Amino acid sequence: MPKQGIHPNYRDVVFVDQSNGFKFVTRSCAPTKETTTWEDGRELPLFKLETSSESHAFYTGTQKSVDSLGGRVEKFRNKFAHLKK
Repeated sequence: MPKQGIHPNYRDVVFVDQSNGFKFVTRSCAPTKETTTWEDGRELPLFKLETSSESHAFYTGTQKSVDSLGGRVEKFRNKFAHLKK
């Protein structure tokens, strides 16, 4: 018989991206104090996120590349090219 009280509380949790309101459900051990009603009527724990794949610049395609910032990288390389051995 398995030991009681040693396993984390692994259950369905609603994660909400506070920057855009995007919500998704996944199984997690994340500690929560709030609950919310999901689309199917279940009352689930709620975990608030600062950002998710729906709002992060890397995933949305709005991330700026260092090379596209006015040619700064190329200027740096040209400036210090003479030090390269």
